[in-house]
Amino acid sequence: MQATNANGCPRHNGDSTSTDLQNGACPSSANGQINGETEDISPKIKSQTDKDIIRLIGQHLRSLGLNRTTEQLIQESGCRLDHPAAEKFQMHVINGEWFKAELDLNELKSLLEVPQALVEMKFLLLEQKYLEHLENGHVLEALQCLRGELTPLKHNTTRVHELSSYMMCSTGEELRGMAQWDGKGALSRQKLMEKLQTFLPPSVMLPPRRLQTLLSQALELQRDHCLYHNTRANDSLENESLLTDHVCTKEQFPCDTVQILNDHCDEVWFCRFSNNGQKLATGSKDSTVIIWDIDPVTLELRHRKTLEGHSYGLSYLSWSPDDNYLVACGRDDCSDLWVWNVETGNLRVKMNNSPEDSLTSCAWHKDGKKFVTGGSRGQFFQCDLDGTVLDSWEGVRVQCLWCRNDGKTVLAADTHYRIRGYNFEELTDFNIIQEDHEIMSFTCDDTGRLALLNIATQGVHLWDLEDKVLIRKFQGITQGYYLIHSCFGGTNQVFVASGSEDNKVYIWHIKREKPIAVLTGHTRTVNCVSWNPAYPSMLASASDDGTVRIWGPTEQYRVKRKHRGKSSCSQSSSCNSSSNTAV
Repeated sequence: MQATNANGCPRHNGDSTSTDLQNGACPSSANGQINGETEDISPKIKSQTDKDIIRLIGQHLRSLGLNRTTEQLIQESGCRLDHPAAEKFQMHVINGEWFKAELDLNELKSLLEVPQALVEMKFLLLEQKYLEHLENGHVLEALQCLRGELTPLKHNTTRVHELSSYMMCSTGEELRGMAQWDGKGALSRQKLMEKLQTFLPPSVMLPPRRLQTLLSQALELQRDHCLYHNTRANDSLENESLLTDHVCTKEQFPCDTVQILNDHCDEVWFCRFSNNGQKLATGSKDSTVIIWDIDPVTLELRHRKTLEGHSYGLSYLSWSPDDNYLVACGRDDCSDLWVWNVETGNLRVKMNNSPEDSLTSCAWHKDGKKFVTGGSRGQFFQCDLDGTVLDSWEGVRVQCLWCRNDGKTVLAADTHYRIRGYNFEELTDFNIIQEDHEIMSFTCDDTGRLALLNIATQGVHLWDLEDKVLIRKFQGITQGYYLIHSCFGGTNQVFVASGSEDNKVYIWHIKREKPIAVLTGHTRTVNCVSWNPAYPSMLASASDDGTVRIWGPTEQYRVKRKHRGKSSCSQSSSCNSSSNTAV
C-alpha cells in the first residue's frame, strides 16, 4: 500500500519533480502532518482546473501578506504554488544572494522549455549584481563581474559595452539615471524577478499577478462586447465590481439633445471640435464661422466670437494641431481660403492664388507650420501659415484631404473614386484604395490606419489603409450626392457617426454594421457630425435646418444639469433673433 500524507496526496521522498507539477500532481507539503495510519486514497484535488485555481488564489493571498492563510491552503489542498527550486531561486534573487541564485539556475535548467533561456537568465542576474556593486562603490568587484562573468557569456555584447560605460558614473544618482534603474533594493530586484519569470513555464512558476491579469482580461473582453461603453474613467480592477458583469446602458450614451445652437441664420454645413476638445467651430451658408467655448463642468457651449468677411458659404473647417489657427474653405466656386487666429479673432491671411481656383478642402501637417488645400478644378497646394504656396501638384481634382502622421504624406480623394498618397518632398504619388462610386468625403482615425468614407449612393465605408482592404459597409444611412462628413469618436475611437439625408444622425460600433443608435431631432439633412475628443459623451451635428445640436447622455447621467440661456444672432442685420437652448 502506497503511503500518503495527511492531505491524501502520495508521499514522496524529497522535492517534487517538474513532471509532478506539469501533470497537475499534488506534491507533498513540507508543512503536512501524518496522523495515524495512512490510507490508500486519491488526492483531494483531482481536476487540473481546480489545481490551477488554487495556485492562483494562493499567489494572490501571498501578495496580500496572508502567509499563514496561504500555507493553510497549500497544506489542505496538497498543491504547491510553485516548484520548490523556483521558490528557492526567487528567495535568493529577492535577498540579493547572487551566488546561490546562480546555483539555483542549474537546478532549473531541466525545467526550461528553451535551453538558450539559461544564458539570458544568467545575464540578467549578473547585470543586477554588477549594477549593485557599482552603486555600493565596489568598483573592483564590479569590474570582476563585468570581465570575468558577463563578458565570457558572449551574450548581448552591445549591452555589455553599455554596462561598461557606467563605470564612469561618479554617484549613485548618476548611475541610476544613466542606467534607468531603480537602484539596489526590493523594487529593482522584484522587477528583475518578473523578467526572469518569463523564462519559466507556468507549471514551474506562476507569472506575476496572474489572477489580476486574468480578471483584467475578462473585464476588457466584457467592455469590448459592451455596445455603449464610452467612458475614460480608470478601467483598472479597483474601479469595477467583480461580482457583476460589466454593462453600460444606452442612457449613458450621447443620444439625447442637450443643447441646440441657433446662432447661424442659414444652413449649417460643417462643425468640428478643436483637438483639445475645448472649442467647437461651425461654418454656415450665411458666410460666417462661429467659435464656441465649452464649459468643462457643465459641458455647455457658449458663443465666443463670430468670424466674418467670407465671400461664400463655409463648407469646410480645419483646426491647426495646436488649435491656435483655423482654416476656412468655401464651396466649389470659392477661390478664397481664410486662416484665422482663433484666440484673437484676427484674420492672419486671406489666400487667393487665382480666381480660377477652387479651394474647398484643407488639412494641416502635424507640425502646424504647413497645410494643404485643393479643390475639384484641379488645384492642389501646400502652403505656409502666410498662405504662400510652397509646392503644388498639377491636375489633381481633390474632393477631400488628410495629412498622415509622418509629416510628409498627404492623402487625397479624387474624382476617379480613389484615395491616393502624395509626398511633396519626394514628388511621389501612389494608389491606396479604389471605390466604385464617388467619394464625397473621408476622414481617418488618430492612428491614420483606418479611413471612413462617405460614398455617393452607397453610404459609409470603413477601410484599412495599410492592408488596403474594405473592412465594413455600415447600414442605415441615406446618402445621395450631398456632401456629408462622418467621424470617428468615443473612447478609443470605437464608434463611428454620420449625418444623413433623412435628417438623422447614425451611430455604429466600429465592429458592427448595423447602427446602435439613430438620433432624431433635425428637420433637414444632417451635413456633418463631430465627436468631442476630450469629452467622449459629447457629439455635435450640423444641419440644413440652420441648427447645431449637441448630443449627450440622458439627464440622470450628466455631470451637471444644463441651464437655459439665450443669445442673439449677431452675424448681420439680416439675421433673425434666435436662442441657444440647453435642453
